[in-house]
Amino acid sequence: MRCPYCGSEDTQVKDSRPAEDNTSIRRRRICPDCGGRFTTFERVQLRELMVIKKTGRKVPFDRDKLVRSFEVALRKRPVERDRIERAVSGIVRRLESSGETEISSEQIGLQVLEAMKSLDDVGFVRYASVYRDFTLAEDFEKVISEINAKIARDPLDV
Repeated sequence: MRCPYCGSEDTQVKDSRPAEDNTSIRRRRICPDCGGRFTTFERVQLRELMVIKKTGRKVPFDRDKLVRSFEVALRKRPVERDRIERAVSGIVRRLESSGETEISSEQIGLQVLEAMKSLDDVGFVRYASVYRDFTLAEDFEKVISEINAKIARDPLDV
């Protein structure tokens, strides 16, 4: 692992332990060249996922982008980071175990909406407003009704 401070490629692992969500390994590292200390996380990746955007363009799935979307929607809301990590890990696990290598951005968005609804109502509405590109106040009411109906019809196929 390359040192983020001096760029040395000879860093040493000083401590390894499971991360709080038990889906990754947390490693404390030290650089013998500059003495810098840093933490890395190692996760299991079952398969390489590709996201199919609305335009048809395909991009590699990015877990960090998923985390950022939760953080933006939940900014200044009383939701613990652990709960966000568990929600993201659950979504990633479902995507990887689906057997599909290409997932539509809409499928991911619907899973985020479902997870967001259980985390925080305000975060849910914030995410929905961006996800569905709201322009009118009535759009808020309409999308909440649509999502609730879809989740009620088939909660596993979201």
